[in-house]
Amino acid sequence: MNPQSSPLWQRFMIFLVPLMASNILQALSGTVNSVYIGQLIGVEALAATATFFPIMFFLMSFIIGLSAGSTVLIGQAWGARNVVKVKQVAGTTLITTIVLGVIVAIIGGTFTEQLLAVLGAPDNIRELSVGYARIVLIGMPGFFVFLVVTSVLRGVGDTVTPLFSLILSLCVSMLVTPALILGWFGLPQLGVNAAAWAFIAGFVSVLIFLFVYMRARKMPLAPDAVLLGAMMKPDFKLLGLILKLGVPAGLQMVISSISGIVIIGLVNRFGSDATAAYGALGQVMSYVQFPAMSIGIAASIFGAQAIGAGQAGNLGAITRTALILNGIITGGLVLLAYLFSEHLVALFITDPSVIALTETLLHVVLWSIICFGWSVVFSGIMRSSGTVYAPMVLSLACILLIELPGAVVLSQTSLGLTGIWVAYAASFTMMLVLQGCWYQFVWKKKKIVALV
Repeated sequence: MNPQSSPLWQRFMIFLVPLMASNILQALSGTVNSVYIGQLIGVEALAATATFFPIMFFLMSFIIGLSAGSTVLIGQAWGARNVVKVKQVAGTTLITTIVLGVIVAIIGGTFTEQLLAVLGAPDNIRELSVGYARIVLIGMPGFFVFLVVTSVLRGVGDTVTPLFSLILSLCVSMLVTPALILGWFGLPQLGVNAAAWAFIAGFVSVLIFLFVYMRARKMPLAPDAVLLGAMMKPDFKLLGLILKLGVPAGLQMVISSISGIVIIGLVNRFGSDATAAYGALGQVMSYVQFPAMSIGIAASIFGAQAIGAGQAGNLGAITRTALILNGIITGGLVLLAYLFSEHLVALFITDPSVIALTETLLHVVLWSIICFGWSVVFSGIMRSSGTVYAPMVLSLACILLIELPGAVVLSQTSLGLTGIWVAYAASFTMMLVLQGCWYQFVWKKKKIVALV
């Protein structure tokens, strides 16, 4: 049966299942390291890695935004079956990514201690955090390339190859992390730094695999003369368009990560137990949030391909399908997380009092991820057509006017630490309201045209 003749929801699921599995595996890779660190080393080591997360997210933000911009163009070019244009966009994005990754490694590696000081990392975990963070920062160029390569592959409708890549990354992480913590095979015992080295080993293995696999399969984005030529001589007009689409998404993530830095600063005031709870809570939430984000990504790519193919009339059906799937899939995961919250939290933390604290906070915020998922669908569809500023402004308004001030104010009331997550839930809910209204009453009235 021709895939294009099958129902939209079936095509969506064929694309979506490997994409969700990839994002879950990406989260699982971090989870495995957190479990090893929490169980084999202790709560302080887990808190050390949790403290670094907002910095890593901040440094990744622009690259993820760049990937989002290039994926829209690649999706439209692929929809029009213009393979040369696909390679030009990919090559221009890759060389830009490499340059930025080197800059981040130099600056981040040099000023690691100062970055963590800004976060107000507790004194008892400061030294651990600095060592872990510096190793990860130096490895950023390769990790950025990994992020972009998997993103552009999805732009041409391939979610299976990134899944294979993440399975490999997880296997490497599951072996390298305990080996370097416990000193297996005569290796040195590196403590919390073991997770950082496992992180680097994972994406290096994946990049080697992708180079060999894509060349052997003669895939559309396999490294060849056209792709290399686009990297050696980037198309600055294309780069301008990529940046026009990607910078708003990157800026949105930067502001979000800055808010994360403020949040971890607020959390750190409650002590290292609260910091560890923050890290474990983030791990559990990611398993619900990543599938929601996957549905938004799928909607954006389907939308871009439809626009490139001259089928903009299908955008309404794509949006409805994505909204329904978010309600079913994300809603189901939220329900499971509520039912098994104690067991999920206990995977990361052994201290009963910290488990109870984390579980309480999880119950406050978990339901709002359904709203987050629906808002991501609306913004993803709008972004597929090149409408990037309105979704960015609406999301930033929720972060800057609800989440941040709400967290600061409520954390100083009788709610204490719980107030921070009340602010998160309020922000996600308002994000859905604003994105949905803009989609329905403004965006649907504009004329949709292909950008490439």
